[in-house]
Parts: sequence; structure tokens; C-alpha cells
Amino acid sequence: MAIMTTYGYEKITHRSTGFRRPRPLVRAAVLLSALLALGATEAVAAPAAPASTVARNAVGHALDQVGKPYRYGADGPDSFDCSGLVTWAYGKAGRSLPRTTYDQYRQGTPVSRANAARGDLVFFYSGPSHVGIHLGDGRMVHAPSSGKRVQVVRLADYYADHIAGIRRVG
Repeated sequence: MAIMTTYGYEKITHRSTGFRRPRPLVRAAVLLSALLALGATEAVAAPAAPASTVARNAVGHALDQVGKPYRYGADGPDSFDCSGLVTWAYGKAGRSLPRTTYDQYRQGTPVSRANAARGDLVFFYSGPSHVGIHLGDGRMVHAPSSGKRVQVVRLADYYADHIAGIRRVG
């Protein structure tokens, strides 16, 4: 059996028949291309980037709501639920977003946890069923649940264990 390398392919000749198989690096490139073509965008998440003006402004608007009460289905300005806070803050910053967490999750670009930036939307649980706005330094602002108020929390421990995805929309 003889092995010859030609243009990224190995030619393996055994007796009188031969065939070509892609070298490992070529196979990896073909696999990555196929994943991207099939829409596997989670495999290649957006890199860390400075927050856009819209994202910075949305963060400011959301932080201004800290202390206001949670109310299911509320989208401000006197009370909020989680997706209502996101819709309201981004709307004030000039970016229209859908009203529900589920629909918000389909907006923007996926971002890895390591590349999350200020203003990215952080989604939790299956569905997903909860959202907050990333502040950087391992923190987020969100409207948590009934009986609580809009607050800033650390993304460590409980929240980190339940992240469903992060999206850059700003």
C-alpha cells in the first residue's frame, strides 16, 4: 500500500485500485462548513465586542427601573415582568424587540458565556422562560418574579446553572 499526499487529499493505493480520502484538516473544514450551512449558529458564537450605543442606553434605562415591582404581563413604566423590562428598556433605547421571552430569544446573534457583553440578553430555563440584561462583571438586571422588584443580581451559582443562552440584540 502506498500513500501519496496531493492537494489536501491522501491517495491510498492498494494493489491495482486506489481511492482518495480527505486529510484530517480538510475533513474538519468540511464539517464546520456543513454545520454552518445547516444553521448550527451556536457552534460559532459572536466574539466579545464593545456594547453598542443602543445596548448601553438599554442598560441605563433598565437600571433606572430597579426597585419597581414585578407584575406578570407588565411592560412598564410602573411595573414589569422579565420580558417586559427588556422590551421597554430596548424600546426606550431605539430598538424594538418582541414582547415575550420566547420571541426575544430568536432575535440577534448567539453569544458564548465567555464573550457576553453589557447589554446582551441572558435567557434561563427551558423555553426559555426568563430573561435579564447582562451588565458585565458577572451581573444582570432583571424583573425576577411575583412579590419581588426589579433588581441587580450576580450571575453566579443558581443563575449560572440555569442559563439557556445569551443573545446580542443591540
